Amino acid sequence: MNKIGFNVLAWSAAVSDELKPIIERLKTIGYDGVEFFVGAPDEKAYKEIGSFTKGLGLESSTVFVMGPDENPIDPDAKIRAKALDKMKWTIDRSHDLGAKIICGPFHSAFSTFAQRSPNEDEYNRSAEVLYQAGEHAKQAGIVLTPEALNRFECYLCNTMDQLLHLITKINHPNVRAMFDTHHANIEEKNLGDAIRKIAPVLGHVHISENDRGTPGSGHVPWDDTFATLAEINYKGWLTIEGFTRNDPDFANSIGVWRDFSEPWEMAENGFKFIKAMGEKHGL
Repeated sequence: MNKIGFNVLAWSAAVSDELKPIIERLKTIGYDGVEFFVGAPDEKAYKEIGSFTKGLGLESSTVFVMGPDENPIDPDAKIRAKALDKMKWTIDRSHDLGAKIICGPFHSAFSTFAQRSPNEDEYNRSAEVLYQAGEHAKQAGIVLTPEALNRFECYLCNTMDQLLHLITKINHPNVRAMFDTHHANIEEKNLGDAIRKIAPVLGHVHISENDRGTPGSGHVPWDDTFATLAEINYKGWLTIEGFTRNDPDFANSIGVWRDFSEPWEMAENGFKFIKAMGEKHGL
């Protein structure tokens, strides 16, 4: 069975002591790991929570985003340098947490648009920055897994075709790809075909319902998804990413205006759902 994780963004974007009872309960439910958002500046907190999580026998992964002032595809070399600095800092904080996987749409700035289609120069700039970040990640034993987002949050990589194009350009062993069922449900014609397309470089999977609520409660084609992950012999994480209004600043930043599911209902029933689907499809 693949390892199952839960992203604590359902409660908070901050890494702090407030997460400790949440992490403990996730362990009790049966999760193998916890995914943290890296962004808060308190560096000591990452080491402390990393030690706490490891002490419970749980593993970690992380997620982060880039802003317009640190955009890897910006024509300005100074802004791209800031992007690389941000990535290196995030890799270091993820190492403090004990993470081996970093995911997110860090190929370009979140919700920053050029009012046109992406061009090859932008893919080349992103690839150059991510290759350098991959070199830093290699030293920490971490794999970077950039994520394709839906068209309302990103324009560089919306589909697995575009993401594969970028990963091929990067050509670094510590930079692979991520598949998120929420975004794929919007952008892909067929989730099974999309998974097969990205399979050679697939490094991380987010299990996320179409409305960001409890997996299995919406209309993502889950049988096709799990059957195809089994078909390609995927051995990585299956991490639930669901959002709430619990952290208003974060929720506002990503356009979450209502609660889709209560966090613990999402965690408990989502875990059962993944276990059942894994057993059903031999994953």
